[in-house]
Amino acid sequence: MLEVILNAFRLPDLRRKLLFTFAMLVIFRFIAHVPLPLSAESYQALQRFFEGNQLLGMLNLFSGNAMRNFSVAAMGVYPYITASIVMQLLIPIIPTLTSLSKEGEAGRNKLNKYTHWATVPMAALQAYGQLALLKNAQVLPSFGLSGSDLLPTLTMVVSMTAGTIFLVWLGELITEHGIGNGVSLIIFGGIVAGVPQLFGIGATGGVDFAALLSFAALGVAIIFAIVVFQEAHRRIPVQYAKRIRGTRMYGGQSTHIPLRVNSAGMIPLIFAISIMLFPGTIASYFKGSTVPWVASTASFVEQLFNPSAPFYWSLYFILVVAFTFFYAMIIFQQQNLAENLQKYGGFVPGIRPGRPTAEYLNKVLLRITVAGAVFLGLVAVAPFLIQQFTKVQALQVSSTGLLIVVGVVLDTIKQLEAQLLMRRYEGFIK
Repeated sequence: MLEVILNAFRLPDLRRKLLFTFAMLVIFRFIAHVPLPLSAESYQALQRFFEGNQLLGMLNLFSGNAMRNFSVAAMGVYPYITASIVMQLLIPIIPTLTSLSKEGEAGRNKLNKYTHWATVPMAALQAYGQLALLKNAQVLPSFGLSGSDLLPTLTMVVSMTAGTIFLVWLGELITEHGIGNGVSLIIFGGIVAGVPQLFGIGATGGVDFAALLSFAALGVAIIFAIVVFQEAHRRIPVQYAKRIRGTRMYGGQSTHIPLRVNSAGMIPLIFAISIMLFPGTIASYFKGSTVPWVASTASFVEQLFNPSAPFYWSLYFILVVAFTFFYAMIIFQQQNLAENLQKYGGFVPGIRPGRPTAEYLNKVLLRITVAGAVFLGLVAVAPFLIQQFTKVQALQVSSTGLLIVVGVVLDTIKQLEAQLLMRRYEGFIK
């Protein structure tokens, strides 16, 4: 990996792309420290509330730790990710979107434009929801849509929405003029920025050295497993029939379709953790109810969905496995591999084109997704297992964060290698 980066720096155009990407990430970190107008007491209350709320911890992951500072980039690019997921789920449902997805580059550009438009209202709604959550936690002294609270509320909602759109714009600039996927790199930069703080907690938290060493070793083992499963795929052989056009013969070559074992990526983890955090968050609002049975039920639900309870992690594992199958099948159906193969004269040896090919590919994908689903489930519960094995409670490993970091690094290195290969650079792959 280091050799690829060094070789890329020797080429002036790639060096400019890398420096541009780094400059955009530096700007992102500056934006993450531009605070919204709050008093010192509100910031102290925010820090206390942050320590005991798992929902804010998940949202802080995608904001690049900007939410802990309550900056204008407090939501990060999470509204854009939400809009992208919703758009992917709506494509097979809405005929207009389905036809756009089959129109090549022009259709993808229109879908991308719709995603950007949907990001704005989603960002505004999420900003208002986060502010309402902080108001209920007695963090914000003034919040509302009436009287003297209207202007401060609108100011914060507009500022947070603008911060999200600005980060998405930075990500688009990185994708267009830099190296790698810009939005993914924005999330990656935020996660990596919190690593020094994690090491500081381990150094000053009185953690036993042997336990800390075991914690680090298990973390490295998980990263190795993520790399293996991220790169694992099943090759489906494909043969193209020979076609004669005029005096020339086309086709006849053999290739393969790489079906990834983990084709769903980190999306199942996001879906599952959102559902797992929802009951406990709602129950916390009713725990102080004056109605006895409401208060007791809320306390029971909050204890049941406590992240330290085994039931929480068992249900989390099951949800991740279920969502992996669900999302992988949706993404696969949108690709229309069997239809595209038949259109261009390709076929799987021994399988008839058309519907038999689609059924065969679905069957293969279902089998390999079993391994991918179980792997994602184990990665999801890895923080709980590591804490139980090492007895280190001061440090926490985010499974979603590890998947993002490893995936972004692998994708960026592949793009660098592709750029070097396009320039006929020799010797960068040993």
